[in-house]
Order: sequence, then C-alpha cells, then structure tokens
Amino acid sequence: MDTLALILAGGRGTRLDILSEKRSKPAVPFAGKFRIIDFTLSNCCNSQIYKIGILTQYLPLSLNEHIGVGKPWDLDRRDSSVTLLQPHNFWYEGTADAVKKNIEFIKRNNPKNVLILSGDHIYKMDYRKVIEQHEKTNADLTICAKIVPIEEANRFGILETDENLKIKKFVEKPKNPKSNKASMGIYVFKTDVLIESLLKHNEKELDFGMHIIPQLISEKNVYAYEFYDYWKDVGTYDSYMETNIELANCKNANSSLNLYDQSWKIYTKSEDLPPVQFGCCCEVENSLISNGSIIKGEVIDSVLSPGVVVEDGAVIKHSVILNNVYIGKNCRIENAIIDKDVNIGEHSIIGCGDDYTPNLDNPKVLSSGINVIGKGVVIKPGTVIERNVRIFSHASDQNIPLHVPSSQTIK
Repeated sequence: MDTLALILAGGRGTRLDILSEKRSKPAVPFAGKFRIIDFTLSNCCNSQIYKIGILTQYLPLSLNEHIGVGKPWDLDRRDSSVTLLQPHNFWYEGTADAVKKNIEFIKRNNPKNVLILSGDHIYKMDYRKVIEQHEKTNADLTICAKIVPIEEANRFGILETDENLKIKKFVEKPKNPKSNKASMGIYVFKTDVLIESLLKHNEKELDFGMHIIPQLISEKNVYAYEFYDYWKDVGTYDSYMETNIELANCKNANSSLNLYDQSWKIYTKSEDLPPVQFGCCCEVENSLISNGSIIKGEVIDSVLSPGVVVEDGAVIKHSVILNNVYIGKNCRIENAIIDKDVNIGEHSIIGCGDDYTPNLDNPKVLSSGINVIGKGVVIKPGTVIERNVRIFSHASDQNIPLHVPSSQTIK
C-alpha cells in the first residue's frame, strides 16, 4: 500500500499528570502489558501499512526503548520500516508544525498518501477502508469522524457534511453544534496537497484543526469517513481508569475492542517473565493479570501489569497497578492508580472515607475519588490515604505521613 503513516507521539499529556511525569502520554502503560501507542501501531501493521514515522518530543526515552526497531509490530523487515523523528533545531509547535518540520522525510518516501495519526487513543481501525474511500471519492483530505451523542458534541471539533460526506464546515467545540460528527484527529492526505498546504502557512504554532483543515475545506475536496466502533481518548485519570477497568470486565469479551481477537491482534514489546502464580487462598474476579505477577490476596475489577506482587490478605478493588509494584500483607487498595516500582507496606489502606474534596493543588485532574501514586514511591506500613490524593514519584517515604487526608498533594 503506497501510504506513509505519521504518528504524532510527542504529547506531554498534562492531564495524566503523575503518569506522564517521566514519560510521554503514548508511552504510558495500559491494559496490563501494553502501552497506549501499541493500539495505533498495531492498527498500522494489521492494515498492512509498514512505512511509519513516529514524531516524538516530550521525554522520548521510554517510548524509544519500547519501539526500538519495531520488531513486535513486524516493522524490522526489508520492505518495512519505523523511523523515530525527533525535533532538531526547534521544538515542534502544533500538530501541523511537527509534520512540516519533517517534510523532507515525506519527500524521501514519496508516498501517494500520507496517513496522520495520534499515538494516544485506544481503538481498532482498518485504515485500508479509510484510504479506499479517500481514493474512491478523489478526496484531497479525508477526516475520520466519530459519531458522538449530540449532547456531547460541544467537546469536540465538529464536521458538517452533505449527503455524500463532503465536509462543508468545521467548527472547534461549538456551543450549539449542528452535527454529531466529531473529528478523531485521523487524516488521510494526498501527499502533494499536504506539502503544498503546509508550505503556505508561516504561523509559529501551526495546527491542523486551526489552520490547515479550514483552509482546505474552502479550497479542496475534503470528505469525512464515519467511524462507529470503539474509540477512547484516555487523556485523563478518570478516562484512563474507566477504560482499563472496562477492558478487564469479562462482559467486554465480544466488544469491538476484544483484546483476545486473533484476527486483529494488539502487538507489544513483551517482557521475559514467568507465568502468573496464584496462591492457594487467592481470589481474582473481573481482572486482567499480567505475566510475572504473584497473587496471594484478592483482586477484583482491576488491572495488574507485569511483575506485581499481592501478598496474603491484601485486597485490591477497582484499581490499575503498573509494573513491579509490591503490595504487602493485609493492605486495602480501592480506586487507585499506582505507577511502577511502588512498595506498599503491610496493613496500609489506600482509598477510604467519605471526603471527596477535589485535589487542592490540581482539582481539574483529580476530583472523583481516585488516588494516584508515582513511580518508585515507598509507602510505610500502616499508612492510611483517603481520596483524591496525588503522591509524586520524587516524594520520599519521610515526606509521606502515616495519615494522608483527602485532597492532598505530596511532592
């Protein structure tokens, strides 16, 4: 297929706060053994698109190590390639600016079409269907659109189309939306149209939604591709938690994002760890448990990444636990997101009480009762943490009191 895919993966993901403190949003672990970017990369290889450029910027080390030469996605063959494109003299300033700064990479590959993707959404999509419609309609640009409830449309960039799906108007987050076709940030361009349009603009912060798309709608053939299946932006603590737990639910097995569907696999770089070990008195219900984990306690409605240890008497409910976390005996953890390498001392309680006061330091990111603990933190035995608490990765155990009231931030 004569298409070059460019994945925008340089976002800081500020709403993910502690989880993106030491990594870019696409590199954040997800659904146990995966990273967020695995879904977009797997869509590419399942769609037989094997020439990929990944535009990185913010804290790229974790992402670079994860992707490597692209072997898990079959991108290390003679007829395929994955190239990590980092900014050189100047930072990327806007989505379109990032692509503009890599025009020479596009020209060198000389594709018929350029497929521009985000590296931080959870979904399955056969891009071949989008490209097929793009070429059938002779579109200069095709924008993938998710049909959303009309009452939620004011949260998105909204497309207004005619009966043939030709786009007549694009409005960013309209107060009174006239359509429920929301842009997914997935674009297919004719290569010459993309390059010509990028070179026309001299804005410092050049963006597809603000600058490129409105101009092309007025001058070129721009069409929508309607997408009706599962698609989630996991850019907040609430959506990250909700989507993880949703995939852990056994009732989700036949959904459009079935992780066990052999016809559309989600590939990732796997760690060489032994199988999961379950103790004689453990209980696991509606959960995803990754390789290398040892479960002696109780895990309900939760997602555990590789290498997690849950000791005797510990109870984990409605939580996302990342790699190599140790949870001591008789701990109680509920509604928590715990980053890698955290050590939680025995008899600790994380998530309790009726005080749901939003986090005082950053109420926009934490207000629903979730607690978030950063990478490598040590929680002393017997610690009690209430709700909407943020503990950053550089917090020492000496800075964390044995009782942390709701709404607090420990840095």
